[in-house]
Amino acid sequence: MRRRGSAVRTSPATSIRTVPPARIAVLASGSGTLLHAIVDDGVPVALVAADRPCRALEIAAERDIPTELVERTEWGTSFDRAAYTERLVKALRGHAIDLVVMAGFGTVVPGLTDAYPGLVLNSHPALLPAFKGWHAVRDALAAGVKVTGTTIHVATSEVDDGPILAQEPVPVLPDDTEDTLHERIKQVEWRLYPATIRRFVADTFDDAPGLHPQEDT
Repeated sequence: MRRRGSAVRTSPATSIRTVPPARIAVLASGSGTLLHAIVDDGVPVALVAADRPCRALEIAAERDIPTELVERTEWGTSFDRAAYTERLVKALRGHAIDLVVMAGFGTVVPGLTDAYPGLVLNSHPALLPAFKGWHAVRDALAAGVKVTGTTIHVATSEVDDGPILAQEPVPVLPDDTEDTLHERIKQVEWRLYPATIRRFVADTFDDAPGLHPQEDT
């Protein structure tokens, strides 16, 4: 079912066809290589948010993309995940975000999918449901599989779960290490993720902008 946004005002010189149909936020924590691939593919990114200072924020700034550092300052048992999720959602809604794209975000935020149900995308370096978790590439090598790959899926409150949008296999070579295999998976991911985002937006949103989830009043 396609989501319909409210009407917006445009100036006579502005055609609604030139406005991106969804405001996309990319969440990242590291070098920003996946963000780089998404932006280079021409996917319109309205915000880059990070949980720590990182290269991804610098890439966004270089491209004049707005940024938000929603910094995580606690990493042990004292970390209040619910409070952090609330801060992150507030930042996203402050930028009227419609769709959230995870791109190597290092903090698990299950509550994000409650705020954006069906509107959080994630990539995983394996052919889900195989090899869930942080060490998917290592686990694939340890299992001796001949083929692994990458998966793009809709995120849910369960880690590495949710409807699969796209998958592409990557062969495991006899002399592969974790690093060499992961690098080949990334090469596929950099191509598959932007294409999947575009298709998801086309299938999910109407042409009108301003489709961000509304807070309850």
